[in-house]
Amino acid sequence: MKLWDKGFSTNKKIDHFTVGNDRELDLVLAKYDVIASQAHAKMLGQTGLITQEEAQLLVKELDGIAKSIKKDEFTIEDSFEDMHSKIEFLLIEKLGDTGKKIHTARSRNDQVLVAMHLYLKQELTEITEEVKTLFDLLLKLAKKHQKVLLPGYTHLQIAMPSSFGLWFSAYAESLIDDLYFINAAYKVADQNPLGSAAGYGSSFPIDRSFTTKEMGFEALKYNVVAAQMGRGKVEKAAAFGMASIASTLSKLAMDITLYMSQNFDFISFPDELTTGSSIMPHKKNPDVFELIRAKCNKIQGIPNQLTLITNNLPSGYHRDLQLVKENIVPAIQDMKASIALMTFSLKEVKVNTTVLDDPKYDYLFSVDTLNEMVKNGMPFRDAYKTMGKAIENGNFKPKKDIKHTHEGSLGNLCLEDIKAKMAQL
Repeated sequence: MKLWDKGFSTNKKIDHFTVGNDRELDLVLAKYDVIASQAHAKMLGQTGLITQEEAQLLVKELDGIAKSIKKDEFTIEDSFEDMHSKIEFLLIEKLGDTGKKIHTARSRNDQVLVAMHLYLKQELTEITEEVKTLFDLLLKLAKKHQKVLLPGYTHLQIAMPSSFGLWFSAYAESLIDDLYFINAAYKVADQNPLGSAAGYGSSFPIDRSFTTKEMGFEALKYNVVAAQMGRGKVEKAAAFGMASIASTLSKLAMDITLYMSQNFDFISFPDELTTGSSIMPHKKNPDVFELIRAKCNKIQGIPNQLTLITNNLPSGYHRDLQLVKENIVPAIQDMKASIALMTFSLKEVKVNTTVLDDPKYDYLFSVDTLNEMVKNGMPFRDAYKTMGKAIENGNFKPKKDIKHTHEGSLGNLCLEDIKAKMAQL
C-alpha cells in the first residue's frame, strides 16, 4: 500500500530504490506518527471536518496501534511503503471509510516532519538526562580525587602539574557547553509543523493551534513553506548538538586509552571492562573506549553529511530529504550508547595515586619553581633564563609543595560553581 497509489504499480527496481530502508527506520518513528495522527484526528473532529464519533473511533484504534508498537508487535511488511501507509491500512481495515478520513488535510510530508520533531524532542530530552548523569559522575570523581596530582601535557610533552580533580571536572564543565547546543536543537524541534501539508497549507479550515497544544509543542511553525524547509534543518540542529557531545566524549576516550597504557599507567579498570588478544595473553585492551572514540568521530561527521544532502535544494519538498532519516536515527542510537557506556565504565575507574613519584615528572614543577623566584623579587624574564640554565646544567631542584588558589585551578576546582552552572540548564 502506498499513500499516493493511483491504481498503477511502480517498477520493482524503482520501488526498492525509493523506499530504501524506510521500513526499518520507521519502526523507531512509528509511535510518533501515531501521536500526531491522534492529535490530527481530534482536530478534524473539533473543526467538524469529521464527526466527533469518527474522531473518537480513530483515536481508539490508534491507541491499539500504539500498544502494539510498545510491545514490539508492530511490523511494516514489504507490501507497505512506510509506517504511514501501514498505520492507515490498519485504520481502514478496522474502521472502513472512517479510516480513510484520517489523511484529510494533511500530507505524508508533514506527517514525516511532525513525527521527526516529536522523536527528536524525546531523544534530545533523554540525551540531556544521560549527559547530566555522566556530569554528576565526573564531578563526584573530581571531588574524590581532587588532591591526586597528574602530569599535564602540551604537545604531548610534560608541561605542568594537573590533577585528577582538574581532569575529571574539565570534562564535566565541557558537557555544559555541549548541552547549550542540545538545548538550541530542542528549541528548533519544539515547533509544530503539522498542517503545512505538502508545504503550501490546505484549503480545509484546520486548527493548527489545537494540534500544537495537543502534542505539547511550545510553538507553532507558522509559515507552511518555512515548516517544510525545516525538514533536514531540524535533524541538522540535533546533529550539531550531538557532534558537540561527541567531541567531548571522543577526547575523553582518547585520554583514557592513553592513560591506561603501560607507558602512562595513570588509570586502570577491572578486567571485566577490558578485552584480550587472541595470541597475547597479557593484553587488557580498552576496546570500549576505542569504540566510543570511533562512534563519536562518526557522529561528528553527521552535520556535514546532512549539509551535503540538503545543500542548495530549492524550497519545497524533494525526495533527497528522505535520506536524512538514515543518518540521524542511527547517530542518535550511537550517541546514547556511547554516553551510557562511558558512564558505566567510569564508575569503575581506578586512579594511580603515585604517578608523580617517577623522577621524569620533576620538570612539571619548573614553572612553579620559577614563579617562586618571581614572588621573591626576580623579574620574570630573568627567572625564566635562570631556570632554563639550571635545567640545562642538571641543577634543577623542583619545588613540589605547590599552591594554586585562583578559580578553576587544581587548588580551587570550583566544583559547586560548575554544578550550579549545570543546574541552570
